[in-house]
Amino acid sequence: MHRFRRTLAAVAAVTAMVGGTAGWASADSQTAVTGPPPGTAAWRSEGLIDPVAGTPAQVASFFRGLGEQERRDLVRRHPLVVGNLDGAPVELRYAANRANIAADGRFTRLLAPGKQILAFDPRGRGQVAEVYGDLTGSRHVAVIVPGSDMDAATYDRARDPYGTPAGMARSLRGATDPADTAVVAWVGYTTPVGVGIDAATGGLAEAGAERLTRFADGLDAVGASDPAVFCHSYGSVVCGIAAPRLNAADIVAFASPGMRVDSADGLRTGARVWAAKDPTDWIDNVPNMQVLGLGHGADPTAPSFGARRVPAASAQGHTGYFAPGTDSLRTFAAIAEERTGE
Repeated sequence: MHRFRRTLAAVAAVTAMVGGTAGWASADSQTAVTGPPPGTAAWRSEGLIDPVAGTPAQVASFFRGLGEQERRDLVRRHPLVVGNLDGAPVELRYAANRANIAADGRFTRLLAPGKQILAFDPRGRGQVAEVYGDLTGSRHVAVIVPGSDMDAATYDRARDPYGTPAGMARSLRGATDPADTAVVAWVGYTTPVGVGIDAATGGLAEAGAERLTRFADGLDAVGASDPAVFCHSYGSVVCGIAAPRLNAADIVAFASPGMRVDSADGLRTGARVWAAKDPTDWIDNVPNMQVLGLGHGADPTAPSFGARRVPAASAQGHTGYFAPGTDSLRTFAAIAEERTGE
């Protein structure tokens, strides 16, 4: 009976969170974008390497066997596949995605000079990955994995800039040696909208984890360094599910509702695991539990979880961790540059 009452209390607490105790309204449920890149049927009809069955390493090998003209022809004929094909050469993906964005017409700001768009999937709300710096030439690479409300339209905005993956990426790169650090703002999965059932459950995170692990394998396949992966809010749920298969040097959960495990050991990763939560973050009001599919489990910043703690006393709110001058940003930069001995 005691256990039953505890379960009822937990369900009530999580239900209250889903209903918006953080001050946000419950929102529409989202359908995850999954599967191969758009345009795959035409690609397969030519007998080219399968975008699903072929690993990113095999994709990289396939492109190494092509001549320059053959590569350009594939970009021209199949831009949506090449632009989203993990393991394809970075410069080819940039070129393909310029064509994809121009053809789509909704996100023309992504065509601004100097933009390096590593992925652009127009399905649903749109997904995008933008690179800041030299991805394959830098000694250090970081990847930003965002939480709710991020898509191709919202991943970079003037309002609340350090709450967007693009703003986080620019801030992190500015705090590191830009000549030797590349940062990717990765919005490569369907994120929840608002604080609703999607944000309280793991369905979208499971789909996102598959895409994140393949993306990281793609970085490895083109010779990029193992990244430090910075996982914000619901993005830390994605990273928690991906962790056992995620090719990363560091996994940093911040503003996290939980990672769907009880401890850092439960992530079953060889990466260093870090966690940050500032004292004014509303996420602290979210119950750290997992009951009947609701909630995401233990607080990664709890001492019992076993993650390395990132200082965040000077960060403000749920989206202030990358603000210039904060202790959290300084530590994030040290993690990205492998200076954590300091």
